[in-house]
Amino acid sequence: MRQAAPSQPDPLDRYQRRLLVFLSVATFFDGYDTIALTQVLPHLRLAMGLTPATEGLLVGVVNLGTVAAFLLVRLADRLGRRRLLTVTIGGYTVFTIASGLAPDLWSFAAAQFVARIFLVGESAVAMVYVAEELPAIRRGLAIGVVQGSLSLGMIACAVTVPLLSRSAVGWRGVYFVGAVALLLLMVCRRGLRETKRFAARAAAGPVGSRPMWAAWNSPYRNRIIRMGAVWACTFACTQTAVAFWKEFAVGERGLSDATVAVMIGGASLLAWPLVVGAGKLLDLVGRRAGAAVIFSIEVVAVVGSFSQGPQWWLATALAMGIFGAGATQVVLNAFTTELFPTEIRGAAFAWSSQLLGRIGYVGVPVLVGYLAGSIGWGPAVTLTAIGPLAALGLILTSLQETRGRELEDTAALPPADGVPT
Repeated sequence: MRQAAPSQPDPLDRYQRRLLVFLSVATFFDGYDTIALTQVLPHLRLAMGLTPATEGLLVGVVNLGTVAAFLLVRLADRLGRRRLLTVTIGGYTVFTIASGLAPDLWSFAAAQFVARIFLVGESAVAMVYVAEELPAIRRGLAIGVVQGSLSLGMIACAVTVPLLSRSAVGWRGVYFVGAVALLLLMVCRRGLRETKRFAARAAAGPVGSRPMWAAWNSPYRNRIIRMGAVWACTFACTQTAVAFWKEFAVGERGLSDATVAVMIGGASLLAWPLVVGAGKLLDLVGRRAGAAVIFSIEVVAVVGSFSQGPQWWLATALAMGIFGAGATQVVLNAFTTELFPTEIRGAAFAWSSQLLGRIGYVGVPVLVGYLAGSIGWGPAVTLTAIGPLAALGLILTSLQETRGRELEDTAALPPADGVPT
């Protein structure tokens, strides 16, 4: 087995720096779009007479696109990382425009459903790029930088929604702005190369068309199940909290749209450097120890941000929650990209995050929406805080430490509990 990477790595070369910037900009729109739906929900409710149950169903339908992204992400092992990244950026641009043009609720839901397929596909391929192209000793930090750009996207959306909602186009402008920026990103992708690891794999022989079940039938099937369970438990809480916090703040705490925008923008601004720092934390203390800190913060944050406490505590907990939502994904992206070999890395990511993990992402918001009609958004969302606790338990009991190791070595590690992968 190879030795761990040196403690003083060489600086990133010019291409690696440009790649990190490009992937960060692409992921920026993941954060923008993720919070866009939550920001326009109150406007959709007023315009279309939605009930809490209908809102929960809408979020669930849109989130199903993140499950369907499984079919797209798994193609990364066949088409290559570069080609798939280009397809996802273009597809997301088209259906973001379609979202803004949608004439009714369900055409909007359909456009957002497809947009999420491409958006999640882009985010997944971006993480595979980081894992395969950046040095092992800096992989955590690089993942943190890319994931941290998601918080910047949240800030941009939180600031623009109140302004655009008062314009002639209303909430539709939120999606037009996102699409214009993505069109610019398509131009900037020139010079992007295929990852060296995938290129080497392709040079060794035809990649060909892999059956859908190829990764599942590999020796890594149990590891896919473990990672899928961790993703599902995490998403059950983080996605639900992100989706419905504005509804709670406006409907149950009586805060204005402008106040909520300031709170979300300020919280996202505070969270951004912390999410970037979470990646550095993983490189310093390891993935497992870092997870213990990050997941614990997320539990406290969700309970606090959906409480009836004073507004200063609500704002503080919100900042912690946005940090936790981003930082938990830094942890999971690191583990998911590091624990599988190059030939099935895309498929394994698709199975664990885009399919199994999305059970919590899609199902729980729908259940919470129905439950909120009876007990309110605060108590309903607070119940989901058990998810990060369960995820942390799985991480500490079944995943090996991967800090500082090359990908070829981390894929060969046994699980922490000694059970076959």
